[in-house]
Amino acid sequence: MRKVTIGAVQMQCSPKTEENLEKAELMVRKAAENGANVILLPELFAYPYFCQERQYGYYSYAAPPEKDPAVLRFASVARELGVVLPISFYEKDGNRLFNSAAMLDADGKLLGIYRKTHIPDDHYYQEKFYFTPGDTGFRVWETAFGKIGVGICWDQWFPETARAFALNGAEMLLYPTAIGSEPILECDSMPHWRRCMQGHAAANIIPVAAANRIGLETVTPGKENGGQSSALRFYGSSFITDDTGELVSAAGREEETVLCASFDLDAIAENRLNWGFYRDRRTECYGLLAMK
Repeated sequence: MRKVTIGAVQMQCSPKTEENLEKAELMVRKAAENGANVILLPELFAYPYFCQERQYGYYSYAAPPEKDPAVLRFASVARELGVVLPISFYEKDGNRLFNSAAMLDADGKLLGIYRKTHIPDDHYYQEKFYFTPGDTGFRVWETAFGKIGVGICWDQWFPETARAFALNGAEMLLYPTAIGSEPILECDSMPHWRRCMQGHAAANIIPVAAANRIGLETVTPGKENGGQSSALRFYGSSFITDDTGELVSAAGREEETVLCASFDLDAIAENRLNWGFYRDRRTECYGLLAMK
């Protein structure tokens, strides 16, 4: 038996980085007190969701991992608490900027970086202005508490992402997220969002966790953003599924909270083998996936 407890933090983010880091650390500590070994925070939690508007000044948030305030702070937290922490941050690599996750093992060591593969460009989710598409591939890290794959937000809509992580050996799949109201589409995307990832869990026989932010974040007109005025309400609804896609822990839309759920990775591995999904794959038939 290899037991792991996954924690997911749902929080509101303010314009003040230090305030966000302080809150995130308190919630990580709460998750650890509740027995979590692997703890997920939302996407770009150290900042407001700056991608809502286009401002060159926000490029200054980007830093290499060894200088990023969130990565530095949580490396020491991971080491102190003995927990694994994937940390979402704005990465600078020379002249390129990425939406990245730094995988911190339970001793605080940086195991490596995943760079967001799929970059959205929509009304008020203007990420192509800030991020270069990732070049790391779908990395899986062998941590103190199992093999982990981390996708980032928009990655979570693509079944190819989840399958690639699973084929690379992931035993759990984590998605730091910043998603909320659809400013143009007249729909509530939350149920669709959840069901999409529940399907990834069921199809790959792997637990999935998503950690989202909450609250209303507004943009006021200014010269720097071309006079834009807008608002996004992030709808929380963070969750953890089991390896069949069933929700085993879920949050509402408005509260700051910590979710936890425990799994036996050996039992899940046996279940994955028994279902035969990977045995019966026909890779020679799937060329179309890479052609269109």
